[in-house]
Amino acid sequence: MRRPETSIAEGSRAGLGALSPVALLNASAPTDQVVATGDVVFDGGLMLDVYAPRQPSGNRRIAVFFHGGGWDSGDKAMYPFVGATLAARGVTTVIPSYRVYPEVRFPAFLEDAARAVRWTVDELCRGSEQPVLIGHSAGAHIAAMLAFDGQWLRHVNLTAARNIAGLVGLSGPYDFLPLHSATLKSIFGPENGLAATQPINFVTADAPPALLATGRLDRIVDPQNSVRLARRISEAGGSAELRLYPLAAHASLIGAFAWPLRFIAPVLKDTLAFVEAVSGQTERPEQAEEATC
Repeated sequence: MRRPETSIAEGSRAGLGALSPVALLNASAPTDQVVATGDVVFDGGLMLDVYAPRQPSGNRRIAVFFHGGGWDSGDKAMYPFVGATLAARGVTTVIPSYRVYPEVRFPAFLEDAARAVRWTVDELCRGSEQPVLIGHSAGAHIAAMLAFDGQWLRHVNLTAARNIAGLVGLSGPYDFLPLHSATLKSIFGPENGLAATQPINFVTADAPPALLATGRLDRIVDPQNSVRLARRISEAGGSAELRLYPLAAHASLIGAFAWPLRFIAPVLKDTLAFVEAVSGQTERPEQAEEATC
């Protein structure tokens, strides 16, 4: 039986509040090794932060990280420890804001996220460089929807096959029907349209390669979301790596990017290895033309 998903919105609303405290994680970030540019406007009133290596190498890696928060909370300002940690290891990282419930409902946050990717492609990519989409919790759902359901990137004249190097989903909800929470029902709309809100329903063979990481102790988002999505990708002929960390829970998985909690899971190491592998690839065979940003 699937674990009830009602805690996705209720539990992840606290986000990293379950850790002690977020300020400690951000204080541990290697900010002296990066150049951080905050509150860059990319669409209307929406802003993003950019973390770049202070000493960039010729081998550039680019990522867009979508924060979690149950689609009704969360803030990019909570995640310097993610952006700075990745940038210090050579991955220029964009962390955008996006509108949340009750200001908006599905799919407005996907549209915001797609525009953040468009900004990244226009402003940071060069030649054949492609960003990796990374997300935690609700942010992993958003990243996966952009990677698998082509309509959202098409709205900004991009395609996942040509413009996205890969997907890193961290503690993500990808297959969480039926809905029981009143909040989630309001966010995602009427029953007859819910299939269109689930990333697992859009998997195809030409989707970007994926790393799906989750903690076995996660009580907010059922780890089986990642297991089922990895299986579906494999069955479709795509590429998916699954990581189930025995000591990680929902918030501590993303917290393990910071050195004080890195003993919990090698999620940073695995993410960096995946980003390196997919960023170093040329275009996927079925997209042999126009593999550029």
